[in-house]
Amino acid sequence: MNEKKLTDAELLLLGLVAEMPRHGYQLEQVIEQRGMREWTQIGFSSIYFVLGRLEKGGLVAAKKPKGAKARKVFSATSFGYQALAAQSLMALEGGSPAYSSVLLGMAHWPMLEKGAAIAALRTRGKRLEAEIVRLENIQFEQLPLPEFVEALFDYSLSQLKADLAWVHRTADYMECKPELFEGEENGKN
Repeated sequence: MNEKKLTDAELLLLGLVAEMPRHGYQLEQVIEQRGMREWTQIGFSSIYFVLGRLEKGGLVAAKKPKGAKARKVFSATSFGYQALAAQSLMALEGGSPAYSSVLLGMAHWPMLEKGAAIAALRTRGKRLEAEIVRLENIQFEQLPLPEFVEALFDYSLSQLKADLAWVHRTADYMECKPELFEGEENGKN
């Protein structure tokens, strides 16, 4: 794992055990409390699987405290701290494009009935508006937040708002756009 780029789930968990040693259930609680599932995909059932991969790669070490019901506690190794810093910096400086299924829908626009396609975009807009309100409420309920957590919310909200602005512009344009060919809206040229 030392040469390989960490997955988002690996980087997330490595960062959380680098903050302080934790067992899987504590990691789940932190992920929930911080709303981390709003911006990354990690399921509760995959936490121990990912921790196992990190341990196998030498990035975390597990220790089982004394006691019958004690759970394995994971902490970052010195190699894990190095990998965390390197991968976090790469994540900050990277600029890979985000691919969305909405692009596939737009690519097949000529095959759709124009009214249904525009209605689908308008529905997307309503869902985006609801998601923006939901995230803003989560953010407000957790105030005050550390500045890096504010930045996480700001990034997610900015993306949603940009998507919403695109949806409104595109739906309005497509609604007013004259047909170039008879039958264009269903793919018949």
